Amino acid sequence: MHGPASPGWLLVALCAASGAYCLLRMRSPVEEQRRTAGAEALMGFGMAAMAVPAAAATPPRWAWFAYTAVFGAAALRALWSVRSSPHHLHHLVGACAMVYMAAAMAAAPGHHGHGGGSGIPLVTGALLVYFVGYVLRSGARLLPVAAVAGGSGTLGGTTRPLGWGDRPELSQACRLSMGIAMLAMLVTL
Repeated sequence: MHGPASPGWLLVALCAASGAYCLLRMRSPVEEQRRTAGAEALMGFGMAAMAVPAAAATPPRWAWFAYTAVFGAAALRALWSVRSSPHHLHHLVGACAMVYMAAAMAAAPGHHGHGGGSGIPLVTGALLVYFVGYVLRSGARLLPVAAVAGGSGTLGGTTRPLGWGDRPELSQACRLSMGIAMLAMLVTL
């Protein structure tokens, strides 16, 4: 994405760290959690790759088409998964946002916006509204509601100590981070 190098590298680091944490979550014994974590890892690493500052490396035009194809396939998979879990609607919107950003970059690589002062395009504005709402909702879900005693929980029908990949608050913080990163990427589009 276009913009200053320092915030761009911070965005790369944030997205890559989120993607790496999602890979840890893929070790869960719960199949649905593994599938969700895989989709979120793809999103995190894809966002990290797209956020590399243009001053450091300008991808060839074909790379944007490759991103469009990869996230188009991810969007189709999320659309198929929506049947079993409404949580995948967010994955669908996120994958569609990545397709939209990659297509915009393929159409106008090297430009700092969508064109001659025409304002925010409707799709960008709708995605910004969605991700602002998602970030606010995700942040509110991280607020403590009651003190939880101990560090164990129920996962997959068994009570056992929760590992790093099974902590719901860390998963939510990861999703919040990626939502904020998506907002930053959309604003600089």
